[in-house]
Amino acid sequence: MSHPVPAVLAGLDAIRPYLEDVYKDLHRHPELGLREHRTAGKGAEALRSFGYEVTDGIGGTGLIGVLANGDGPTVMARADMDALPVRERTGLPYASTATVTGPDGTERPVMHACGHDVHVTCLLGCARLLAGNRDAWRGTFVALLQPSEENGEGAEAMIADGLTSRSPRPDVVLAQHVLPYPAGYVGTRTGPFLSAADSLRVTVHGRGAHGSAPQAAIDPVVTAAMIVVRLQTVVSRELAATTPAVLTVGSIHAGSGPNVIPDSAVVELNVRTYDDATRTHVLDAIGRIVRAECEASRSPKAPVIERISSFPPTVNDEETTRRVAEAFAAHFGDDAHTIDLQTASEDMSEIPAAFGVPFTYWGIGGTDPDRHAEAVRGGTVDEDIPVNHSPYFAPVVRPTLDTGVRALTVAALAWLAARPASRA
Repeated sequence: MSHPVPAVLAGLDAIRPYLEDVYKDLHRHPELGLREHRTAGKGAEALRSFGYEVTDGIGGTGLIGVLANGDGPTVMARADMDALPVRERTGLPYASTATVTGPDGTERPVMHACGHDVHVTCLLGCARLLAGNRDAWRGTFVALLQPSEENGEGAEAMIADGLTSRSPRPDVVLAQHVLPYPAGYVGTRTGPFLSAADSLRVTVHGRGAHGSAPQAAIDPVVTAAMIVVRLQTVVSRELAATTPAVLTVGSIHAGSGPNVIPDSAVVELNVRTYDDATRTHVLDAIGRIVRAECEASRSPKAPVIERISSFPPTVNDEETTRRVAEAFAAHFGDDAHTIDLQTASEDMSEIPAAFGVPFTYWGIGGTDPDRHAEAVRGGTVDEDIPVNHSPYFAPVVRPTLDTGVRALTVAALAWLAARPASRA
C-alpha cells in the first residue's frame, strides 16, 4: 500500500491562496458565540462545494460536513468558530472593526483574539485536500464546526440538539489550537493537557451604614477582602507543590461611594485544575473559607456561591495521542514536540464523550519564529509575545495555516486507510 500523506498534501500549494483569503475574511468578520451565522454559512458553503454532505443548524450555528469514501474508519475533526468581545489593536490591514450590541444596549468590539479563525481555515483546508484526493484514502471524514467555545456552551448545545444521531459515529475525534509558540511548531501531550475551569460568583452580605459609623454596620467589603486573602492559601498551603492548580480572584464589586458601607459585596473567581480530586478539593475549600469568613464577620445572611461557568479538563487518550505523535514526528521532524501542560480550558472533550470515543487535542504555533526566538534570548517571552485573548494576538499567516492544515491532514490519515497501490 502507498502512504496517503504525500498524495493528499501535494495539493496544498495550489490551495494556499484560497486558504489565506478565507482566513483574512474570517478574521475581518468575527462573530460572538451562538451568533456565528456568517461564519457557519461560509463553512457550509465551502464544504458543500468540496462534495461534503452538510447538516447545519445543530445547536444553533453548529454544523457537520460528511465525506464518505468507502469502507474504513470514521474520523471527526473539530474547529471552533466564535470570537471574543475584544477591540483589536494589531494594526493588520485585515483587522476587525466589527461591533455588536450587548445586552445592555451598548456597542461592543469583536475580535478573533483566540485564533478560531485559524482553526476554521485549517479544517476547511484539510477537508478540501481530502476531498480532492479520494483515491489516496478510504473511510469517512467528518468536519465539525462548533459554536460558542469561549462561553463553554457550544459543544453542549450541539449534543443537546442531537449531534450523536445526526452524525456518523467517529472512531476518533481530533482537534487543535493555535498558541503563542513559534509558527511551524506542533506539540502533542498524552493525558491531561488543558485544565478544567470553574468560574464562581460569591455574594456576601452585611449591614449597610454611614462610613462614619462603622459600629452600626457589618462591613461586607472587609469580609470580601478577608476571603480574597484567605483564598490565596488554598493552592499554596492545601495542595502539594507537585499538584498544578490556579485560583484567581478577577473581580470584586461593592458599594457606591467612599462614605457608605454597603450591605453586600460580590467576588468573582476562577479555578483551574487537572483532575477530579484536585478540582473537588479546591471547590470545597472555597466554600469552607467563604462560609467561615462570613461567620467570623457576623454576616446576617449566608453567602451565595454560584457556579457561572464550567469547562471539563481536556485529557488526551494515551494510545490515540501516541499514534498522532508518531505521525507528526514522521512528517514534521524536529518541529514535532511534546507540549507543556496548558492552563487554558476547552469544551471540545464533551463531543467525544457524547459519542463514547477517544480523542486527542494538540497545539500549533502561531508566532513569528524570529520574533519568538529573540524574545526567548532576551527572556521577554511573557512581555513581548501576545497570548490568546490579547488585543494584539495575531498569528502569522505563514507558516501557521500550512502547519495547521498539515497537522489535521496527517492526523486524520493516521486512521483513514490507504488505498492499495495500483499494479502496472
